[in-house]
Amino acid sequence: MTRVVAGALGTVVVLLMGGLIFIFSGIFDVSADAPHWPITRKIMEIVRDRSVEVRARAVSVPNLSDDQAILKGAGQYAAMCANCHLAPGQERSEIRPGLYPQPPDLSKHAVDPKTAFWVIKHGIKMSGMPAWGRSHDDATLWSIVAFMQKLPGTSPEQYKEMVAKAPTGEHTESADRSPDDHSEKNAASGKAGSKANHKH
Repeated sequence: MTRVVAGALGTVVVLLMGGLIFIFSGIFDVSADAPHWPITRKIMEIVRDRSVEVRARAVSVPNLSDDQAILKGAGQYAAMCANCHLAPGQERSEIRPGLYPQPPDLSKHAVDPKTAFWVIKHGIKMSGMPAWGRSHDDATLWSIVAFMQKLPGTSPEQYKEMVAKAPTGEHTESADRSPDDHSEKNAASGKAGSKANHKH
């Protein structure tokens, strides 16, 4: 019996030592362009999916068919989501190739509303998916979910029309506006401010 206990303790010590060596050696490659081992990826996917599924059960889904909410969601999606999750007619973005794991293309795949809301609000650790609930209220997040229900099957023309009709707000900008447009807008604002100060 003593030998069994000693053997078990010895095994635990060896495993702990091996784990510490692995952690502090730096042998594990954390770079985003080096994929996980297949077994590591599978385990992480199972843990992620089960974690989200369990927590999303408590989510209560509101009415997602309101036209104004859907239009608002279109604008929010264009500003907050399309760069990673793409949009109708969009095959890639500047940031998407460098993301690991690769975000799902939401223009082609429907997502359960409860799951979508929970993930949008709380984010996913070590995935690049932010917790938008830290900066947006639930009504805004639900508008994105409402739009996502319409997204698969939406043509590029319909998508652009919906985004163009979306109400502009504190956190929404046009999806068609380039970084140069923002710079020009800021420059114009600066000139206007300078003129105003000069008058005084």
